[in-house]
Amino acid sequence: MATTDEDRRPKYQRIADTLREAIRSGEYGPGDRLPGENDLMATYGVARMTARQALSVLREEGVAEARKGAGVFVRAFRPIRRRGIDRLTRDQWGNGRSVWSAEIENRALEVDQITVSEEAAPDRIRAVLNLSDDGTTCVRRRRFVLDDKPVLLATSYLPTSLVAGSAITQEDTGPGGTYARLAELGHQPVHFREEIRSRMPSKDEAAQLRMSAGTPVILICRTAFTAEGDPVEVNEMTLDAASYVLEYDFDATPRTAGGDMPNPA
Repeated sequence: MATTDEDRRPKYQRIADTLREAIRSGEYGPGDRLPGENDLMATYGVARMTARQALSVLREEGVAEARKGAGVFVRAFRPIRRRGIDRLTRDQWGNGRSVWSAEIENRALEVDQITVSEEAAPDRIRAVLNLSDDGTTCVRRRRFVLDDKPVLLATSYLPTSLVAGSAITQEDTGPGGTYARLAELGHQPVHFREEIRSRMPSKDEAAQLRMSAGTPVILICRTAFTAEGDPVEVNEMTLDAASYVLEYDFDATPRTAGGDMPNPA
């Protein structure tokens, strides 16, 4: 009898695939306990190490999470739907609302860690903000916690020459946050650019975000520009990928800068 590709795969992988399919089909829902090592050993006739490896695969993929003394459970996923365009409109921060307000609904959000300092600008930041070699930045570092779970680390860099003496240099920037204060200072952001990539977290990031093994982070670097094209802020964000859906809603309009879009073939 011919041997199939499925048969060649390690037993633990086949068990993990079966459990994953049971999760996808709804047999096990968010928060449900998965069969334990003893259950898998009895059902599939495998050694404890094989059963343990099968459950580890699901944990490393972020599908399941271990709870000390209780077992392995299907991870509940109630994502933050990050609306990348709507959240930055002036209707949000210009009216004293947080850019988060459209995304969290009635969920409990807090900034549980914040530091504000004046620092020499790193080379990559100095280049983006067009700072001189001795230019300094106001650096705002925050950790955001939603439903008692850390979900985001953010570090904002702003030219000290623009924000010195303003509420931006304080922990509480007031209604509308940093962008509202920049507008009051005559440096209103009107255009934003975001660059997005992902990778596995560093040990420090995983600890700060209390992430399960196998979960990547999403890195978003946002630059804010004035109407004159001057960059006024760089915000480097590290997101727990298991907590987010990134949503971008926009019209198919012609490009107005750098020439017209070519007609499709």
